[in-house]
Amino acid sequence: MAARRYYVSGTAIIMLIMMLMMSVSNGITAQELTTNDPMETEGRQDGLSDVDCSGYTFEDLFDYNFALFNINIGDDWSTAEMSATAYVNGSNSATVRENLDGLFEGAPGGANGWISTDEREAVREIGPMCIEDMETRLGLREGVPHRTDSGVDWNDMEFVEEGIALDEVDLVAPNHPEERSCTNFGANPDCKEIPVYATDDLQISLFVKNGESNNMRFDQLPNKGVSDFTLALNVTNMTNADLVLTFPALQGLRIADYAMEDDGVALVEGQDYTGPEEEFLPDGKLRIHQEVDYDKSNWPVGRNLFIDFTTTEPESNDIPQWSNAKPTNNSIIPLMTGTEYLTVTADELSDWATDSNGWALNCAFAENGWTSRQDETGNLLVTSPSGTTSSTATCSVSDPFGAVAEETLDFTFGQPFTASAAINDGENIDFTITPSGLVAEMTVSAHAHQENAMGSMRSSIASNQPITIALPMDGLKPGNVMVMGSTSATNMMDFAYMLDFGLEKQSLPPTVTLKMSFDGKNATWDASGLQFTLKGTVSDPDGEEVEMALQLCGSSATDFTTVGINWEIDVSIATCVLQEISTYDVVITVTDESGVQSTLEINVKDPNAQDDTSSGSSSDDDSSSDEGSALPSVSMLATISVALLGAALIRREEE
Repeated sequence: MAARRYYVSGTAIIMLIMMLMMSVSNGITAQELTTNDPMETEGRQDGLSDVDCSGYTFEDLFDYNFALFNINIGDDWSTAEMSATAYVNGSNSATVRENLDGLFEGAPGGANGWISTDEREAVREIGPMCIEDMETRLGLREGVPHRTDSGVDWNDMEFVEEGIALDEVDLVAPNHPEERSCTNFGANPDCKEIPVYATDDLQISLFVKNGESNNMRFDQLPNKGVSDFTLALNVTNMTNADLVLTFPALQGLRIADYAMEDDGVALVEGQDYTGPEEEFLPDGKLRIHQEVDYDKSNWPVGRNLFIDFTTTEPESNDIPQWSNAKPTNNSIIPLMTGTEYLTVTADELSDWATDSNGWALNCAFAENGWTSRQDETGNLLVTSPSGTTSSTATCSVSDPFGAVAEETLDFTFGQPFTASAAINDGENIDFTITPSGLVAEMTVSAHAHQENAMGSMRSSIASNQPITIALPMDGLKPGNVMVMGSTSATNMMDFAYMLDFGLEKQSLPPTVTLKMSFDGKNATWDASGLQFTLKGTVSDPDGEEVEMALQLCGSSATDFTTVGINWEIDVSIATCVLQEISTYDVVITVTDESGVQSTLEINVKDPNAQDDTSSGSSSDDDSSSDEGSALPSVSMLATISVALLGAALIRREEE
């Protein structure tokens, strides 16, 4: 693809970091694998208006500790998905931050010894535009095995701008002790920056943009991998990296040969490099693992990896064999019908057979609409039409090269029961099981289930009639509740299930109580008569956290002290006194996480209030009592104290 020159703002330059990540350096060009000299990061920018993205490599800016590159070749043999993550630790992190900051020389905030969030955001915004102009250093070529001096044109992979997404982790390390607001002109108001010498670990990632199917393309291989082809990869300056390449499902596709060369001279496997490893996935795909560790002291030697592929039958191949762990013939394999269902997990299925190159399970069903497949990890997924209960199938095992085990096994795939569920009393789920007739009798175990909690397990035996099991919801919080369990029967594999009936556990109100004092009163007053203390207990039957609030005389308070289920709060009556309110009606509100509330109303009596119920007293007695007292009542003292306090505060504000 022709090179393209971009003219971008200073802030945009940072995008180069991502382009590097994606590029991984030198590309494969016509007639040879080219190797570019490493470029110094300083002095590369004569002006921020003149940036040539094709001139950068990943290693120009990143001294990573480890990098992982994943490339998935599309089923069309003309597109690919690449994801890449570089891990940068310790002193290398400081080097990377300094290099990136140096790219901004001449721009506001650039080359100032600080790396900012503005620079980081530029990577995500315009990085793909620059990466699109870079070389992937990957190429494919059909025909006889090719090498550097073969004189052929390599079918280079190219980046697709609209398919590229970039991200980073902790480039601007969070909570760094020297973090500050950006000081340069034009910085965003929320811009933050840290010194480039920070050694906090960071990561740089490239992946396929949401909504897009690929971020690389190449000229489609005419025979879509059926005929021999060579993959070439320039690995110069790639230190401590893992490459994972996955090819579409194609029977017989395998590695025929490979080589690693330094400037055209073949290296010795096991001494100079580690050869590629092939993995045959259960879904028929071929995955290649390659470790790369280029010693920088070898620069400027250019190193290239070549892997030759073929679909020709190998000279020798072992035949897959059923193992002793396989199900017995005519076993019943349970599932839920009417959809694609994960019927047997990869961990369990992997023990059924053996083959040095891997194997896959192939089943031919007797009923129309039934199919099976294995996914990339090896899980067995079975698809069945709605309204059906079961189907028999004859199953065999085969390896990637078409070899098939002599023995076949017959299985019955089917749904052992249908089910319904409802919450009737707020405390239990009525789980109803209706046997389908797949087995004569089965044991059903189930419990109410949430992501981080489960109710008590209950079990029952079902034969030919519906049964209902009450599943307690003890320990579960309000919200969605599912039913989880297992079913076992003679000659049937155990059936583990998770069923979602759209059930919601309703929140029960919290409970709040008041503790009486030793003298039988609901509050304890302090000596001033201006404050009293309330104590009690609070809990939520659903185990949710609660919040407490108190209201008195139009004022609110939330400063409760809680220890376990016990609570305590000191309540001032100052607001009541200022309003000349002598009736202390306290309302405590408790709210749980679901928003359900409970209230507690408390009438606290003023211990110094006059008792109007006393008998035998006369107006004369009252008068003499008042006159004989040289001191005002406690209530009056409280009023005076509050008033003086208010006056003092006003005077302090005036001063």
